[in-house]
Amino acid sequence: MQSVADSLKALAELATKPPVSVVSAAFAAAGHELALVGGPVRDAFLGRAVHDLDLTTDATPDQILAIVAPLADAHWDIGRAFGTIGARIGGETVEITTYRSDTYDQVTRKPAVEFGTSLETDLLRRDFTVNALALTLPAQILVDPSGGMDDLLASTLRTPSTPEVSFGDDPLRMMRAVRFTAQLGFDVDEETRVALGEMAGRIENISAERVNEEVSKLLRSPEPRRGIELLVDSGLAAYVLPEVPDLRLEIDEHHHHKDVYQHSLTVLEQAIDLEHERHAGEEPDLTLRLAALLHDIGKPATRRLEPGGVVSFHHHDLVGSKLAKKRLRALRYDNETIADVARLIELHLRFFGYTDGAWTDSAVRRYVRDAGSQLERLHMLVRADVTTRNVRKADRLSFAYDDLESRIAELAEQEQLDSTRPDLDGEQIMGILNLSPGREVGEAYRFLLELRLEEGALGEEEATRRLTEWWSTR
Repeated sequence: MQSVADSLKALAELATKPPVSVVSAAFAAAGHELALVGGPVRDAFLGRAVHDLDLTTDATPDQILAIVAPLADAHWDIGRAFGTIGARIGGETVEITTYRSDTYDQVTRKPAVEFGTSLETDLLRRDFTVNALALTLPAQILVDPSGGMDDLLASTLRTPSTPEVSFGDDPLRMMRAVRFTAQLGFDVDEETRVALGEMAGRIENISAERVNEEVSKLLRSPEPRRGIELLVDSGLAAYVLPEVPDLRLEIDEHHHHKDVYQHSLTVLEQAIDLEHERHAGEEPDLTLRLAALLHDIGKPATRRLEPGGVVSFHHHDLVGSKLAKKRLRALRYDNETIADVARLIELHLRFFGYTDGAWTDSAVRRYVRDAGSQLERLHMLVRADVTTRNVRKADRLSFAYDDLESRIAELAEQEQLDSTRPDLDGEQIMGILNLSPGREVGEAYRFLLELRLEEGALGEEEATRRLTEWWSTR
C-alpha cells in the first residue's frame, strides 16, 4: 500500500480531474451535495487504478438528469428506479445515485428502495466498511462513519453493521467478501468469518446469474487462490462449486496420492503465470482459469484403491469434463465457455502419453485437430498441470512438451495444420462418386480426413485416386 500522504494526494487528484471536476461544479451550482463514493475512493487510497466513477447525491433522479444532460455526450436512466443515472462525459462513464436508505425484509432479499437525505445513512447501508467511504465534492472532505479508513490501513474486511444483518440483507455479500480477499489481498475479520460459515446456506437464495458474476470476478482477480480457500473453508463452495471442496480426498495409511485440492490451486496459479508470460497485458483468461481449477474434479468419482498402495483415477478426464458441463450450466455460463472448458478438461491428459514413446506425425495432427481453437489454452493447462517436486521428472515433462510444441509449429508451417481438412471437399466428393448429399458423402469425407491426418497433404489427384479405390472396395 502507498503512504497515507500519497493516498490523500491521489484522492485529491481524482477529485480535481475531469469528468469529476466538471460534474462537481455543475452540482454545486445547482445547490446539491455530491460525493465520490465506494470503490473509487478505496482504490485511489490504495494506489490502485480507478475504473469506475461512482458518485452519490441528495438530488433526485430527475434532478440528476437535468444537471448532467447538458454536460454529457450520452446519458441513460436504466437504473432510475434505484436512483441511478449514468452518463458519458469527456470519454468517461460516471454513475450518479441518489442517497438511499433501503430496508430489507430478510425474505425476498429485494430491498424496498427508499431515497434518503443523508450521506452518512447511505454509507452505513453498504456492504463493507472499506466501501463505505466518501469524498465530498468540491470540498474534498473524507466521510467515514464506520471506520473504513482504519480497516483499509489494516487490510481488513468488516461490515458496517453486524455481518448477520449485512449478509441477511443480501447474501451475495458473502461472495463479495470472498472476491475482495482475492482482489484486494485483504483478510476478513473474525466476526465476519464466523458469520460466513454460519450463513453459507443462504447463498442458495441468490440467483445463479449473480453468483456466476462473483465467481467470474474472483477467478479474474490477481490472486484467486486466497478467495477460493475462503470460499471452501467458509462452506460457501459446498453450495456454489461443490466439486472443488470435494477434491479434498482422504488419504489412508496404506494408499497415498497427492493432495488433489492443493494441486488444483497450484495448477491455477501456474496457469495464471503462463497466461501473464504468453499474453502479457491482456485481459484475464476466464476459460483457462476455470479449466485449471476444475481439471481434476473427476477424480473423487473415479478413485480406486489398488493393491500395493496404488491409487488410480481412470477416465477422470472424461468424467471431469461431464461434471464441469453440468456445474457451469447450473451457474448459467454461456455455451461457448462451457464447451471450451469441458474440452480442455477432456484433453488435459492426452499429452502424458507423449513421453512414453515418440508420437507419429499423425498423432500430433490428431492432438491439434482435437484441441481445435483451444490449442493455445491446452498448451498452458498441460504445462501448469506439472506440480511434481521431483525436479528431474518436471524437467523431463517440460522438455517433452517443448518438443511437442516445436513439432506442432513445424507441421503447421509445412501443412497449414491449423486448418486441417481433406484434400477434397463435399462437392468434389459428390461429383467424383456421383452421389447426392447424404450419409455416404460423410463417410467418404471422414475417409479422406483420416488419410490427411495419417499422411499429410496428398494433393487433389492422389486424393481422387485413393477415394475411388476405397469406394470400389466398399
